[in-house]
Amino acid sequence: MTEQLSADDWIKQGLKALGKNGFTALKADPLAKAMGVSRGSFYWHFADLAAFHVAVLKRWREIAAEQIIADVEAASDDPLMTLLRRSFGARLDLERAVRNWAAFDAAAQGAVRAIDRRRLDYIEELLEKRGLAPATAQARAQILYWTFLGFALSGTPLPAARLQSILDELLLMVST
Repeated sequence: MTEQLSADDWIKQGLKALGKNGFTALKADPLAKAMGVSRGSFYWHFADLAAFHVAVLKRWREIAAEQIIADVEAASDDPLMTLLRRSFGARLDLERAVRNWAAFDAAAQGAVRAIDRRRLDYIEELLEKRGLAPATAQARAQILYWTFLGFALSGTPLPAARLQSILDELLLMVST
């Protein structure tokens, strides 16, 4: 690679490595090798590995919650169904990898807790907009989120028609 790398390039490579090989792949040497540069480039952008990990987790929170919420809000007259389709239709390797990392690392654990709270709050908001009382919206948001986590952690893809049928049932269960 002949062009100079940015911190963003390193973070993108880190997310890619994390999703493919897990958190133990988040080290300067293997990342540099994969990018065809020396690890000096890594340390130009990050004081140490811990700073890099913080940046990777921050980006994960942005793409796994904030970006999705913004896209759902911009694209739909039925945000809850759009969120369900997007969440249950996505590749979730990165989700599983970060949650695994959180079992071993306090910073990753904090990032997971923060994203769980953000996602739950957003689902509650969507359910309240559908007319559910706050306490009901809170309970159903939790159930819906647990369903997503079970799906995400199972790693089992479903045929499109079956997934759509399940999402339709989920929407009925939580909205009425």
